[in-house]
Amino acid sequence: MAAAGLKMCLLLHLLVFSWYIFTIWSNCTLQTSDRHPGLRSYGGRWKYLTFINLVLQAVFFGWCVLVDVTHMLVPVKHTRSGTPLRLSKIRDFYFTALAFPVGTFVFASFWSLYTYDRELVYPKVLDEIIPTWLNHAMHTVIMPLLLLQMFLQNHTYPSRANGIGVLALFSALYLSWVLWVHHASGIWVYPIMAHLSPMGLCVFLGGASLSMAPLYLLGEKLSRTMWSSTGNPMKKKK
Repeated sequence: MAAAGLKMCLLLHLLVFSWYIFTIWSNCTLQTSDRHPGLRSYGGRWKYLTFINLVLQAVFFGWCVLVDVTHMLVPVKHTRSGTPLRLSKIRDFYFTALAFPVGTFVFASFWSLYTYDRELVYPKVLDEIIPTWLNHAMHTVIMPLLLLQMFLQNHTYPSRANGIGVLALFSALYLSWVLWVHHASGIWVYPIMAHLSPMGLCVFLGGASLSMAPLYLLGEKLSRTMWSSTGNPMKKKK
């Protein structure tokens, strides 16, 4: 990538990284008192996938800044091997296996449930606690920023077995965490879970977990289509 392109990537990554740090800080400094007991109950913010995703995105874009700086400091011929190449491979794997599918899931699942019945995922009382801009920062802006990143840099996808395997592990760990929170505290992370029968809960959690794989494939398809149309076809990996 030309020097001008690297500088543009670095600038955009710095801006997005700063945005996520600001969003996380704003979330953590909310004056909730007793109006949002979920934040003060077992697991705190870390039981919500929305917050975990914010941290995932911040770490990813922070890593992008590190990669950009590294590529700017070393000669171009040295970026194809050694530490610069390893950093780029980690960036690509992180984006393809976690950042894109998890971020897309948060965006799609939240707004789908919100449209159907917001009380199942984001009760109206939260409007008095969480500013509208912060709600959109956590659940809406993540999608265009992921698409911007996909357009900005061509990410090499791993084999589907490796990519989906890591994503499945993440899903299993989060699902286990949700069940443990309920076991330890008696509360469900999201209101919709309290309204479901045991069978309905199994279907809901299973469906949510299984939807991750199609989102991984969606990212692969979008990336391949985007870059092949600009004359940079991706190498297809199975």
